[in-house]
Amino acid sequence: MTDYFEFYDLPESFQLDEATLKQKYYAFSREFHPDFHATAPAERQQEILHLATQNTNAYRTLSDPDQRMAYILGRHNLLEEGKQEIPSDFLMEVMELNEQLMELEMEPDPNVVASVENEVNAIAATLDAGIEPVLIGYPGLPPDVRPQALQQVRTYYLKRRYLLRIRESLAKFATRS
Repeated sequence: MTDYFEFYDLPESFQLDEATLKQKYYAFSREFHPDFHATAPAERQQEILHLATQNTNAYRTLSDPDQRMAYILGRHNLLEEGKQEIPSDFLMEVMELNEQLMELEMEPDPNVVASVENEVNAIAATLDAGIEPVLIGYPGLPPDVRPQALQQVRTYYLKRRYLLRIRESLAKFATRS
């Protein structure tokens, strides 16, 4: 697996300088554009095509904050299949929301949809505020402290994905009412 941060000569970070990332992407796009290497030997053309593809994939991944987070967690083997358990305290916190979603299946109610939506937004805002210092400070952490920070980010990521599923369910109910 290619290290996209190394590819762009950037430090591993959850919060990148978007302008720098875009600048590196465009520079590599020009450098690795297949049209500029049309007269190169076939082996070099293949290499350029590989680098152009890698540049596109790296930019797509690193330019999207959610994909970047998943990428970093995946690089550290923290998103292994079957090991993505939601913390039980969080599940208890959102249990009532799940119950309200089940009730909406039987009896759609726009007021309940709005109420659940507001609560999901409040939970998400609390999660975002709680993880922001970790995301900001991550690049400066000593290597021995990073695993703890990554675990916090992993928990945040899993909770956000859970809330996304609730939001997707809410969107279905909102279109019915």
